[in-house]
Amino acid sequence: MHGAPLFPFGHGLSYTSFQYSGLKLSTDQLKTDGLVTVNVDITNSGTRAGDEVPQLYVHQEQCPVKRPAKELRGFQRISLQPGETKTVTFPLPAAKLAYWDETTHGFVVRPGMFDVMLGASSGDIRARGRVEVIQ
Repeated sequence: MHGAPLFPFGHGLSYTSFQYSGLKLSTDQLKTDGLVTVNVDITNSGTRAGDEVPQLYVHQEQCPVKRPAKELRGFQRISLQPGETKTVTFPLPAAKLAYWDETTHGFVVRPGMFDVMLGASSGDIRARGRVEVIQ
């Protein structure tokens, strides 16, 4: 699909607002059988308590097959009081970067650069990073 959806995946409304900051990846290079840990700080910047569902998306920059622009690879629900900050951690094993390869009839992880995106929905990305998958 090339058009914009009416409501992006994960869209929701809240009675407060949240800020994302301090995105950290445990490594900038990942072996095809490795693991990267993604951390982000989320702050309730509003005046009411609220719940936020940060979502982790990935996208391989150059791939021999067509892949979605954003692939959901994790999410968590957190509750925050006004002014409260929590660090949310997402383990991202290289296996979650795999796709189905028609020639090998199995899932494969190809080396390359991946965008790592965190946001409140697929249309509201608030923090970005990159990790390179190597052999």
